[in-house]
Amino acid sequence: MSAVQTITKPVQPEIQYHPNFEQYQARTRLRKETESLPTSLPAGFPQKLVSPLVWEGKDVENRSDWIYQLSDAQLDEIDAALKSFKALNKPLGHVNESTFPLPNLRPVLRNLSREIHSGRGFVVIRGLRIDDYSREDNIIIYTGVSSHIGSIRGRQQDTRLQNGTSPMLSHIKDLTNTVDKGKIGAPSNTADKQVFHTDAGDIVSLLCLSPAAEAGESYLSSSWNVYNILAKERPDLIHTLSQDWPVDGFNNPEKPYTLRPLLYHQPATATTPERVLIQYARRYFTGFLSQPRSTEIPPITEAQAEALDALHFLAEEHRASLGFQKGDVQYVNNLSIFHARNGFRDEPGKERHLLRLWLRDPENAWATPEPLQHRWDTVYKDVTEDEQTFPLEPALRKNLGS
Repeated sequence: MSAVQTITKPVQPEIQYHPNFEQYQARTRLRKETESLPTSLPAGFPQKLVSPLVWEGKDVENRSDWIYQLSDAQLDEIDAALKSFKALNKPLGHVNESTFPLPNLRPVLRNLSREIHSGRGFVVIRGLRIDDYSREDNIIIYTGVSSHIGSIRGRQQDTRLQNGTSPMLSHIKDLTNTVDKGKIGAPSNTADKQVFHTDAGDIVSLLCLSPAAEAGESYLSSSWNVYNILAKERPDLIHTLSQDWPVDGFNNPEKPYTLRPLLYHQPATATTPERVLIQYARRYFTGFLSQPRSTEIPPITEAQAEALDALHFLAEEHRASLGFQKGDVQYVNNLSIFHARNGFRDEPGKERHLLRLWLRDPENAWATPEPLQHRWDTVYKDVTEDEQTFPLEPALRKNLGS
């Protein structure tokens, strides 16, 4: 009598880009009933992070000390720096702290960078005179001011264009009415709700050229706060998050997927405090529109599906909603804060349009976990002045690898 062995191939759990709370609750109940889940944290991980980077959204919403309002004198200094740079007649890649001089504002901006890295983790600079300038001049101003926050700018695509250039600026705008919807693979090019996630790099910056006619609120949530809640209530998910995940390469023939954790622990050193970094975007595990999850790569597990939902729903519960006004610049510590946005509605003349930079400040930057080094190098390594381009109009960007 021969025994027939059935080998069951793992399948992708039922999970979508837009999280479903009832599905999440049902998955949690089933796992608690049928699995033996770890009740202690991985060795060395902190029971609780104590830091200004741990905050509640409602507390942030009740304060305004995260807003830095530019004065008329500072705006005049920015205008003088714009004129100074344009007089050099150099390409925009040459914008830096010395070619865009802000002698009086610079000390303020350096203090704000320290706040981003070791304070609350984000700031909003308010009051740029958007309507006084052309699109190109606004890009120069945004890039120039930002160079004093983080002097290294990151590439917004993972390969240099055929002419050897790299776009350093992304336009966050709904393109569904102007391009083939079948080519859109990122929520940033739609009016859709964007779930909580992180970007690439150290600092994510957004300039608001124009808010939407309705909604489109910007949300931030402390990932350190989310860590503390999970460490106390669901240590098993800390195990899950700190183990390797199959991150989709979205049909990259050379690297169909990569394996890396979503959560990294950095013990304290003689010069740095203990840190926890969470780096993920949900679409790399669920797909989005024209970029469905690749079928020939390992699926995520039920535990990973639950962990994805836990990150989102905890971030949502403890979020802060930031009123994003025209002329606001948001700078966010991408290593300690999740960001998201509400869906929105545009009208002619009232179309939500943001500009994005990825920045790194060598003076204050956190150490990059080794599994993220390749991605960070793709963004920041050996960026030359002459390779940098700053597109004036929105375009679909190619996927940035994991």
